[in-house]
Order: sequence, then structure tokens, then C-alpha cells
Amino acid sequence: MDSKRRQKIRYKIRKKIEGTGTTPRLSVFRSNAEIYAQVIDDINGKTLFAASSLEKAFGKEKGNKTELAKKVGKTVGERALKAGIESVKFDRSGYLYHGRVKAVAEGAREAGLKF
Repeated sequence: MDSKRRQKIRYKIRKKIEGTGTTPRLSVFRSNAEIYAQVIDDINGKTLFAASSLEKAFGKEKGNKTELAKKVGKTVGERALKAGIESVKFDRSGYLYHGRVKAVAEGAREAGLKF
């Protein structure tokens, strides 16, 4: 996918989605090798929680990148629920909603987040 095209899509999404303290934004970034997820409060400009496939907890995990992405989503969902956040707005960052991005969303839903 062309990076300029993804950037335009990303800006369109960000125009519509804004995270607040009660319903923050769950943003996903994927590189070729890793996947990252953040829960962001845009009003205060703070990242509340983050999880990535680079964490030591995932270092010894076996499986493909999609399975790892699902575990990252589950981890960020559990961290948000511990802090009392039950619903978020999902920001796919211009990526298509399939594969690893979809796996992060499914993992977060399995943990109990609503979006």
C-alpha cells in the first residue's frame, strides 16, 4: 500500500475519532516484524496504556505474527480494564481491517473491551 494513500486515510479517520478520558482511542501500528497498540486520551494528550510484541512477556511466545497480534490486543485490553476503562474507539491508522489489525481488535474484545 502506498504510504501517501495510507496517510490520507489515516487523516480521515482521525478527523472523526477522538479519544476522551472515559472512551479513549485504541490505536494500532504495524511494522513488517512487530505490532504495537496504544490506548490514548487525546483531550489530555496522554498515552494511558501500551502493549507491543517487543515486550519481554512475548519474547518466548511461539506462533505467527497474527497470533502474536491477538495476544497484544488481549494484553492492552486487560490493562485498560484494570484501570476501569470498558469502552474505546478503535483507530486502525489507515490499515485495512484484516489480518494483524483485526487480530488486535479481536484480542481486545476477548479481554472485555467494547468498541
